[in-house]
Amino acid sequence: MTRPSSPRPSAPRLPALAPLLALSLALAGASPAGAQSFSAVAPTPAQVRPAVDQAYTQLLAAPQIQALMEAVKADHARSIDDLRMLTEIEAPPFKERPRAEAFLARMKALGLADARIDSEGNVVGLRKGTGQGPKLLVSAHLDTVFPAGTDVKVKERDGRLYAPGISDDTRGLAVLLSWLKVLNDQNVQTVGDLLFVGNVGEEELGNLRGMKHIFAEHRDIDGMVGLEPAPDGSVLILGTASHRYEVSFKGPGGHSYGAFGQVPSAIHGMGRAIAKIAEVRTPTFPKTTFTVGTVGGGTSVNTIAPDARMAVDIRSDQMESLLATEKKILAAIDEAVVEENKRWNVETLTVQTKLIGDRPGGRTPSDSVIVEAATRANASFGHKTLLSGASTDANVPMALGIPAIIVGGGGKTGGFHALSEWIDLTDGWKGAQNSLATVLGLVGVQGVTQPLLEKRPPRAP
Repeated sequence: MTRPSSPRPSAPRLPALAPLLALSLALAGASPAGAQSFSAVAPTPAQVRPAVDQAYTQLLAAPQIQALMEAVKADHARSIDDLRMLTEIEAPPFKERPRAEAFLARMKALGLADARIDSEGNVVGLRKGTGQGPKLLVSAHLDTVFPAGTDVKVKERDGRLYAPGISDDTRGLAVLLSWLKVLNDQNVQTVGDLLFVGNVGEEELGNLRGMKHIFAEHRDIDGMVGLEPAPDGSVLILGTASHRYEVSFKGPGGHSYGAFGQVPSAIHGMGRAIAKIAEVRTPTFPKTTFTVGTVGGGTSVNTIAPDARMAVDIRSDQMESLLATEKKILAAIDEAVVEENKRWNVETLTVQTKLIGDRPGGRTPSDSVIVEAATRANASFGHKTLLSGASTDANVPMALGIPAIIVGGGGKTGGFHALSEWIDLTDGWKGAQNSLATVLGLVGVQGVTQPLLEKRPPRAP
């Protein structure tokens, strides 16, 4: 809905929940970070529990929070300056340090004096609450998929900003900074703690290393709200698990004519393996996928290849199905080597498999408080809630049984992982308001509402 523009707007009117909380069959135009697309995974809650409804009625009616939301709108233009600045600092996988240092400097300038870069490269800053409340992680990832040397200069045309990584996930970083600024400028004191994080290792072979480190180091985190490019109203509740393998075939090699019939080809063996992998069957539900993503090897056109290599990606919405598919694929690789050796009556072709990617999977129940909070906040801003799944930073807490969701930070986006990536920030502040409202309901605001998020016992080391 359209937000009032006066400094002290009247309390927002909540639309009827029933027509807003529809079953999602697809997410049109969504493609979150990490090269995976959102997919619908469950119906949205038919209703939210009374405590959640009441909390957001009180929260969004409070003059202090209405002033805060107006401050988010007023800060929108300045936040785009942060977006431009951070986007134009390269952040390839494993080389996020320059962007991390810039993000850290902005966090400190906006009031988190004790913010730091941890041993894994994450930028971490704690905004303390009044005490005895939950600790909520709010995050966006620093890294992009683009290699060093990519032109990351922001260009503007036709109302859009274009640059590699500008929405995935630099927009999320800029929104975190805007939240920090307005919370401090408006002197809004939360009950629970907010752990602000710009994390590394979300993309490619980063293997969620940043988020894994965060949850290993901070064992008292009670929940997570991550920001990624996503349509208004979308709430990611499922973390798609994945395993990635580097497969290396080795043989003696030889002349294509002189050694023919005496030695096996590493490339032929790999070809047999790929053909067998292509025949593997997977279930439609839970969605389970695989691909041989890259191949290479050999030395020349007239050489029986002494080496070959390929990379295999396996994903599933359930670990049991992933492991079953993984078992079939690894067996197919071994069978191919046996067959290639048998073809030439030798045993000189060998294969090695190395796990190079391990993203745990999990799910946040659709009837959990964190999902209902996002659903209720969406409704107050006039959005249907669309529950979805993908592979993101939220996989880590989900796998640990910690409530976690991914939401959007506002703006229309497209072209993820392409040089033509873009974002249209017309009224993008509305999405930043919406997601901040979700966060505030979870941690509570002093004198306004108590936290909805439950404080959990710290996890054992």
